[in-house]
Amino acid sequence: MWRGSKSTRPDRWRRVAHAGTVPMLALAAVLGACSDMAVLPISAGTGPNPTLPEPRSALIPTVNIAPAKGWPAGVTPKAALGMRVVAFARNLDHPRWLYVLPNGDVLVAETNAPPKPDDAQGIRGWLMGLVMQRAGAAVPSANRITLLRDTNGDGIADVRSVLLAGLNSPFGMALVGNRLYVANSDAVWSFPYASGDTQIVASGTRVVALPAGPINHHWTKNLIASADGSKLYVSVGSNSNVAERGMAAEAERAAVWEVDAHSGDHRVFASGLRNPVGLSWEPHSGALWTVVNERDELGSDLVPDYLTSVRDGGFYGWPYSYYGQHVDKRVTPQRPDRVAQALAPDYALGPHTASLGLASSVGTTLPAAFANGMFVGQHGSWNRRPHSGYKVVFVPFEGARPSGAAPVDVLTGFLSPDGDAWGRPVGVALDRQGALLVADDVGNVVWRVSTGR
Repeated sequence: MWRGSKSTRPDRWRRVAHAGTVPMLALAAVLGACSDMAVLPISAGTGPNPTLPEPRSALIPTVNIAPAKGWPAGVTPKAALGMRVVAFARNLDHPRWLYVLPNGDVLVAETNAPPKPDDAQGIRGWLMGLVMQRAGAAVPSANRITLLRDTNGDGIADVRSVLLAGLNSPFGMALVGNRLYVANSDAVWSFPYASGDTQIVASGTRVVALPAGPINHHWTKNLIASADGSKLYVSVGSNSNVAERGMAAEAERAAVWEVDAHSGDHRVFASGLRNPVGLSWEPHSGALWTVVNERDELGSDLVPDYLTSVRDGGFYGWPYSYYGQHVDKRVTPQRPDRVAQALAPDYALGPHTASLGLASSVGTTLPAAFANGMFVGQHGSWNRRPHSGYKVVFVPFEGARPSGAAPVDVLTGFLSPDGDAWGRPVGVALDRQGALLVADDVGNVVWRVSTGR
């Protein structure tokens, strides 16, 4: 079974990388001078009833990059009061996503975007290449899943092994019985697994192909299994910002799929979700929840990313409307019939926070205030002034619903005082001891947050 070759940066980005950083700095300064400034505080765009101002458009979109630097020696993120943070594992290669096996082993998807030649055309594509490079997102993909094991229970991994190699920009992972399911950027695969395995050499089986191709704009494909393991729910992001490539390029995208784990048959479970990434089951109701990255180029105050339950057959607006039935006038042709069907999300997470990671807190050993709710990894903005995100937050729940006007900070300090990115949090998960694990794809670290100082 071919799992995909190790991806490399396209030639045009390789030439840009070799051109030096001075032109990039100059370009960033020019674009920054043209950027629009947020009028509202980030708190206005959070909670169950966010403020949604009038859209603002500009000839040059807002670009405000936090340059990726990595962590200085001796510096770590800052955990909330009553908690401490340590490096569970360092020197990883762009760790993006996490999955904890029943025996306590931690799987890390070391991954980045696959080649997307048709997503890098024209001035806009060239500019986005510069943005991604400066933000630390243009490194070649390691295309592997690494296993981390803490054999002595000290909160630091002391065993590391490549579980799977030769994948194609892997992301989501789920174990069902003796099969490990992996969502590559273009397909879901399953592999044989036995408890304690540190390496899988057997060929995998393709379960279902996923939308991909030479654009594959939102390439991260996540998955989660149903309680009985018969179904997989797979997140598939849109192929554009607001369908500017036409709806034919968006077939079965901006959606969550339901996939039969045995046959591979699938259907669109919910749609109109621009870029759903994190998936989690809410344990009280059994409902599926997701975090969604909303659209760009409407100003620094729009549109809030969000956390929402995912209804079977639900339509959440993209591309025709945002945050329920707020019409996006840029989209043609307009579809008032679809807008009338759009569901409003449950909880706003702030504009441009790039909320990606999601994990239920049930079973955590963190302080009691974090006993019921969802942890969210916010990768951080590149197109808002001032920056937003760059932290891990907690959304408290009452019963099966979010409560509170704003999320609670759990792990902060990913930005330097000068606005550089020391790290960028992505995936979050609870380990077998109930501590919180956080994948940091700029710092190349998995952080562990636990009680104590």
